[in-house]
Amino acid sequence: MPVEQMRKNMSENAGFIAALDQSGGSTPGALRHYGIADSAYSTDAQMFALMHAMRVRVMTAPAFTGRKILAAILFEQTMNGVVNDTPVPTYLWKEKGVVPFLKVDKGLEPEAGGVQVMKPIPTLEAMLDQALGKGIYGTKARSVIRLAEREGIAAIVKQQFTLAEQIAARGLVPIMEPEVLIKSPNKAGAETLLHDELHRGLDALPGDYQVMIKVSIPEKADLYLDLIKHPRVQRVVALSGGYPRDEACQLLAKNHGMIASFSRALLEDLRYGMTDAQFDAALAKSIDQIFKASTQKA
Repeated sequence: MPVEQMRKNMSENAGFIAALDQSGGSTPGALRHYGIADSAYSTDAQMFALMHAMRVRVMTAPAFTGRKILAAILFEQTMNGVVNDTPVPTYLWKEKGVVPFLKVDKGLEPEAGGVQVMKPIPTLEAMLDQALGKGIYGTKARSVIRLAEREGIAAIVKQQFTLAEQIAARGLVPIMEPEVLIKSPNKAGAETLLHDELHRGLDALPGDYQVMIKVSIPEKADLYLDLIKHPRVQRVVALSGGYPRDEACQLLAKNHGMIASFSRALLEDLRYGMTDAQFDAALAKSIDQIFKASTQKA
């Protein structure tokens, strides 16, 4: 697949990233919100099949195109799935003009020092081999910050940069996602510490590869503006983090240069029982609102 065109799209085009990467732990809740009860499935395979069907419905909707959506982050099973007999990454790029990313983390360790670092990823090399073979452009890995504790946040950032270096060595663009929980008792303080650690890490990066950074929408508007302008950063993107879409978009619009990478906020109005016309209209409205917040700033 044309990596240079993907890079150009991600670096220069207007739009946002659709996060379609709910995995095992978050899938039941996502299905319930969509209108599919737990009683509708009895095995993980059935659960993931229902989730894949929902994602296919989203990806094949008329409004889901590269005109407003730069990229989509996929769960491993979604990457290995198909849309109308076409592998999902191929379908996204060739049919929709949407750049495919892969979520690679395998969940979080228990909290220590106010943070949750990522669990080891023993299958990383095999996943990266698969991703490259399927035309994936980059990866995403998430860790969590709850408290404004410098030592814990430094550990989170160090782990993220170590993984990013390994991924970039394979020719993929890593999205580092150190999420500060929106219910943190000192969200602003944690974000200030995170900003400083990220800046130090970027300045010390070896080689010449670029990374992307995915963060919670900050309490202080434009906190990450200097990182957005950093030569080693391709994009800084924002997760919705549990904010309803209206609130997430209002907050995002205050942050210049920052674009959305929403999951729940993107899909919040979609329901299993909708007609195709209702589903497509609801998704189009959501896409338009998030695109506006990503591109038209206060």
